[in-house]
Amino acid sequence: MQVKETRNEGLKRGYQFTLPAADLAATVDAKLKEAQPEVEMKGFRKGKVPMAMLKKRFGPRVLGDAMQEAIDSALRNHLETSGDRPATQPKIEMEGGETWKEGDDVVVNVSYEALPAIPEVDLTALSLEKLKVEAEEAAVTEALENLAKSAQSFEDRRKGSKAKEGDQVVIDFKGFVDGEAFEGGEATDYPLVLGSNSFIPGFETQLVGVKADEEVKVEVKFPEQYGAAHLAGKDAVFECKVKAVKAPKPAEIDDELAKKFGAEDLDALKKQISDRLEAEYAGAARQVMKRALLDQLDAAVSFALPESLVEAEAQQIAHQLWHEENPEVHDHNHGAIEPTDEHRKLAERRVRLGLLLAEIGQKAEVTVTDQEMTQAVLRAARQYPGQERAFFEFIQQNQGAQQQLRAPIFEDKVIDHIASLAKVEEKTVTREELEKAVEKLDEL
Repeated sequence: MQVKETRNEGLKRGYQFTLPAADLAATVDAKLKEAQPEVEMKGFRKGKVPMAMLKKRFGPRVLGDAMQEAIDSALRNHLETSGDRPATQPKIEMEGGETWKEGDDVVVNVSYEALPAIPEVDLTALSLEKLKVEAEEAAVTEALENLAKSAQSFEDRRKGSKAKEGDQVVIDFKGFVDGEAFEGGEATDYPLVLGSNSFIPGFETQLVGVKADEEVKVEVKFPEQYGAAHLAGKDAVFECKVKAVKAPKPAEIDDELAKKFGAEDLDALKKQISDRLEAEYAGAARQVMKRALLDQLDAAVSFALPESLVEAEAQQIAHQLWHEENPEVHDHNHGAIEPTDEHRKLAERRVRLGLLLAEIGQKAEVTVTDQEMTQAVLRAARQYPGQERAFFEFIQQNQGAQQQLRAPIFEDKVIDHIASLAKVEEKTVTREELEKAVEKLDEL
């Protein structure tokens, strides 16, 4: 195989591989000769099929395989010799295309962008601040009050009392569309908390002010995106009979409440809440420290970036942000989304830091264990209740999906490795100060 360089500009590389026809023919003959002893054809004993007949019958397929193997081998040898690491899959084009015929040399043009050389960074020179927040008594009390509220019961209001927001009304109801009752639109003794937004928009607000034993007609319009297509966008009338109006009564904050939430007693529940809050604070503090770490790394290095990676990342950022701004669009049947300069600037940062973290992780021999991957798959599978088996099979068969799960685990482990070498100073702050630090992350 003859190799000629055709392009070397920045990270862009181009090469022309030429496989002489004689070498290709020799490879085909060798493969056919190797297979000849095992070939059986009608009219010939096993292993006695003439080479000319083998070449006529199997030659084209063996020729294609030999060409592919030769090109793959040449590219592999070239990359090993040059030390290049393509940023994306190399583009391979055969000259002549459909006009090529057996007996011609095989000429292939290969092009790719090489990954850049990543400069060394003195990780011990990084200086980081690790924020620490202790669970304050007020935060624990607030969490306890929320638990008590979630475990609340309801007591009948005084006869003749009007229902308020937050009250529970017990109702019988029957729904009609175009004067006809519809399936699923009827219930008896239904306990509805006003303000819970568990019914169609506008339904609950029309029950504020009702009294026990009243009969009320509630007029609403089903949302355009309602789950039942035959009701979507339709006007409806619900005939309701109010059977009771009940006021909320929060549960007492005591040992009995603690037992409802799996704790031995109130002190144990407080300890659980305190630990959970401090774990949440630690997670938020880690994000603040991680941003500071990445900012310092970004400022410490500068190197050329593969345009293909930057453009792909910019496209992904633009597409993601577009969907966040247009949440009503759930598919990808929309026009092209052109990345802005701001998208490309963010893409450059992400690609630069991604390559740098990958280099640091590789040198530090950071790996993602099978156990860590299994845990990640199980966590992801919980997002698809009832479809877990299909999700597992999809992950097993899809390398790209596996990489999407592996990448954040690898990044976090590299971040931990870098932090272990950097100068880290712990600083105790209030919850409010931590919240402000987290808010700033979105501003940058």
